[in-house]
Amino acid sequence: MTAAPGDTSATLGRVAVFAALIIVLGTVVVPLPGGVPITGQTLGVMLAGLILGPRIAPLSIALVLALAALGLPVLAGGRGGLGVFVGPTVGYMIGWIVGVVLIGLLMRTGRFTWWRTALAALVGGVAVVYAFGIPVQALVTGVPIDLTALSSLAFLPGDLIKVTAATLVAVALRRAYPRAFPDRRIPTTPVPA
Repeated sequence: MTAAPGDTSATLGRVAVFAALIIVLGTVVVPLPGGVPITGQTLGVMLAGLILGPRIAPLSIALVLALAALGLPVLAGGRGGLGVFVGPTVGYMIGWIVGVVLIGLLMRTGRFTWWRTALAALVGGVAVVYAFGIPVQALVTGVPIDLTALSSLAFLPGDLIKVTAATLVAVALRRAYPRAFPDRRIPTTPVPA
């Protein structure tokens, strides 16, 4: 089955909107020692996974990372260029891609509920991102992984706030405008031939 031209346009629009959201949320930055700041970008990553699902959300992340690779200042604190892909945050960016896929998959396993939404955002948007980010940060900075993990606890309160915000936004959007969720289309009755 091929996609209708409107479906392709809508998908590209969603990808662009969430990439822009992730970029804008990158302007919310709290610097920390260790080279990895607290940013609003992970909120955008969580929302992309919750709303766009496992097939479309990674495209938004890939677009942000492609723009960063081209040198555009789209990452937290106005960073961009190929240097960010060898710095202490690269593991977190890889975690974004895996995380949005997992968030989307968790959201598709059952009914849309607030607790499933919160769990998906917590597992994919925090646990998976940390699982990729902490080891790579330790490797790049030369700090032992246990100390890097310990220092990452500074991010946890902010990330829990982002999980709560993402849950509230996704649940409210689902109630107000369910068509925003492309992987959870509203069932329609088939038209007789």
